[in-house]
Amino acid sequence: MSVTKEIVTERLKTVNGPDFTGNIVDLGMVSEIFIADSKVFFSITVPAARAQEMEPLRAAAERVVKAIPGVAGAVVALTAEKKGGGMEAPVPTRPAPRPAPPAAPRSAPHAPASHSQGKRGVPGIEAIIAVASGKGGVGKSTTAVNLALGLAANGLRVGVLDADIYGPSMPKLLDIHGRPQTVDGKILKPMENYGLKVMSMGFLVDEETPMIWRGPMVMSALTQMLREVEWGRLDVLVVDMPPGTGDAQLTMAQQVPLAGAVIVSTPQDLALIDARKGLNMFKKVDVPLLGIVENMSYFIAPDTGKRYDIFGHGGARREAERLGVTFLGEVPLEMGIRESSDAGAPVVVSKPDGAAAKTYRDIAAKVWDRVNEERGAAEAAVPSIVFE
Repeated sequence: MSVTKEIVTERLKTVNGPDFTGNIVDLGMVSEIFIADSKVFFSITVPAARAQEMEPLRAAAERVVKAIPGVAGAVVALTAEKKGGGMEAPVPTRPAPRPAPPAAPRSAPHAPASHSQGKRGVPGIEAIIAVASGKGGVGKSTTAVNLALGLAANGLRVGVLDADIYGPSMPKLLDIHGRPQTVDGKILKPMENYGLKVMSMGFLVDEETPMIWRGPMVMSALTQMLREVEWGRLDVLVVDMPPGTGDAQLTMAQQVPLAGAVIVSTPQDLALIDARKGLNMFKKVDVPLLGIVENMSYFIAPDTGKRYDIFGHGGARREAERLGVTFLGEVPLEMGIRESSDAGAPVVVSKPDGAAAKTYRDIAAKVWDRVNEERGAAEAAVPSIVFE
């Protein structure tokens, strides 16, 4: 059975609006409905002051859509935009129910409490590391995948979450094709290659499908790929963050119990300006900065062996020293790194004995040392209660 917008719209008319006043479609609360590979995506516009109260409404809409024959899944987000979606007229209100006592937040095993307070951990995952950049084009995804492979080469159980909804890279970088299977039709099984467990929007929609989504829909998709995946036991999950410092990146940093962040930059001043934005974003949300990687640091001419600092040199190291952040290492501008990445066989696995692979393994070792330092600092900061 082919799923159409009309079918989805008719089913959504069975969902009552707030305070049982009509249905969410006739009230103009449903956004444009997007369907790709039998998965349905849309948002529901609600009053900002009542967003938390409207979660059961969102869940009800998701249930009725998932029950449609032929629907493989649904991503439904709440948005509180005042214009569009028929929300210019206020929805009738009622007295807010008395809030229930807040439940104690769950956190990942061994996650530093000071950094993950109020953030719900992911069962089975001991540490989550974000790899970020202030701008695109600095080789962040290539760095993230080789960092993940370096961590695995150093003996850790590693997963990768491709959080770039608009431009997912992991299917190509890791040469993974096909669609994820599900457990009981609800939880996705991650794809695997080179010993890594991987989840990406690139596995769920066709490569040429445009992702024209608003922020809340992106966050719903990221939440599902993080929390509705059977990751199993992992020492570390590497998150390839979207480039920049927009709402999606900030919300991810605020909601996910990150053990720390790695910033990727190139040496020139322009890139460093954007890298500082990424550093400041993580500082503001109390995410530890594990360090800075200087990518495309220098170029060695293959015919003469002469070194060229095409983008300048040492800018990221100096910035790390200025900010008191660990400098994790320099990755050269090397044709082999680009070619192996495009071929779906990153250098850490395709040329494990090469200089570039050793560089990534060394960076991975420094990153893991920093994670353990942050854990130790967080545990030392927790006061002990002694009964005498």
